[in-house]
Amino acid sequence: MGATHEQQDFDTPTETRESPHGRLDLVRIGGAEIGHLTREPGWCWTTVVRPVAGTEWCEAPHFQYRVSGTLRVRTCDGIEFDAAPGQVTALPAEHSAWVVGSEPVVDRWGASRYARR
Repeated sequence: MGATHEQQDFDTPTETRESPHGRLDLVRIGGAEIGHLTREPGWCWTTVVRPVAGTEWCEAPHFQYRVSGTLRVRTCDGIEFDAAPGQVTALPAEHSAWVVGSEPVVDRWGASRYARR
């Protein structure tokens, strides 16, 4: 017997979550969840996601691949850095982030808990 495959695209996501200055298109496939996240200038975790998450920091460690735009990240111990297009970041629990500049930030990542209580 041959193995089966799954195939989806972000044009018809499994779920969409919208927030001020942002949109997450989520695809559930192969037992995983992959997100295409767009954050517009003005997006900041503290003002957009913290009220939904109910935590001081993003508590979900995650990887993300930056397609476009620059995101500034700050960890709870004060380390701050920019994540630029083409980079993959592994973010620890207890971080915050915001869009830098006038270009939208687009990421692809495992995003099942983003902006969820």
